[in-house]
Amino acid sequence: MLSSYSFLSIFTIAALTFPLLPLILSRLLRPHKPSPSKQSTYECGLEAVGDIRVQFKVQYYLYALAFVIFDIEVVFVYPWALAYNSVGLFALVTIILFLVLFAESLVYAWRKGALEWL
Repeated sequence: MLSSYSFLSIFTIAALTFPLLPLILSRLLRPHKPSPSKQSTYECGLEAVGDIRVQFKVQYYLYALAFVIFDIEVVFVYPWALAYNSVGLFALVTIILFLVLFAESLVYAWRKGALEWL
């Protein structure tokens, strides 16, 4: 029983050492010469002009979420399409139900205006 705990303790020490050792070494070996120009905020090497916060419309996020959801659904349909000849009737009914729900969600998003860009 002691050997199982020793393995666990060695694993824990290794799990803590590998990420912490580079962090500690980087703190000790880094060059540290702060200056006002190095500590100023910049974007792509240029000084920031105006307000740095830009508000986006919520429709952009909804459009992106709809794209991700439909993209993942296509990923689920692709393996089924590859194995079409070897699946039975139950799998056919299941994928038809899946595609009906997919189409229903697309129509719902379209009616709510989530797919309108402007």
